[in-house]
Amino acid sequence: MNLTGILPFARELLKKSVPLNGVAVDATAGNGHDTVFLAKLVGEKGTVYSFDVQKNAVAATEKRVKAEQADCQVQLIHNGHEKLETYLSDTHRGNIDGAVFNLGYLPGSDKTVVTAPDTTISAVEQLTKHLKPGGIIVLVVYYGHEEGKIEKDELLPFVRSLPQEDFHVLEYRFTNQRNSPPFVIAVEKR
Repeated sequence: MNLTGILPFARELLKKSVPLNGVAVDATAGNGHDTVFLAKLVGEKGTVYSFDVQKNAVAATEKRVKAEQADCQVQLIHNGHEKLETYLSDTHRGNIDGAVFNLGYLPGSDKTVVTAPDTTISAVEQLTKHLKPGGIIVLVVYYGHEEGKIEKDELLPFVRSLPQEDFHVLEYRFTNQRNSPPFVIAVEKR
């Protein structure tokens, strides 16, 4: 296939916005794959804030980060992404290069623990205030379950209402696939 898949596309966007020594946010740490990816982008002198509400997700991310020797640049936070401003250092306010969300539930975990529209929108609002110009928020939207459909239906009007003078908002999706395939929303600060 010559078209870029959803997850590779999300990573391409992050590579373009998150530099060496930069600041990034993994809003949904999960099993730590995106946290490690961001940690490698920012390098040892950068910072990655990695959030998850599930203790097992934080533990899995910590294990993966240590195995990749990326723990010096990662701050693991066992809390919801809507608490971003509580943890953001003063020097990182207004200086975030990129952020990623994988919405829905953690595969192989408790499927009743899901991201929610109110906390996701709150986190995105906070991130839009603290993004650098050219910074990008990448949301991978999984909506093949009931709560995911609700979140998608609330998130889309919110991001579509961001002023075009301040933000570029992109939706990247395959439109002919069955079973509610995931898609990307990207928000770039102008």
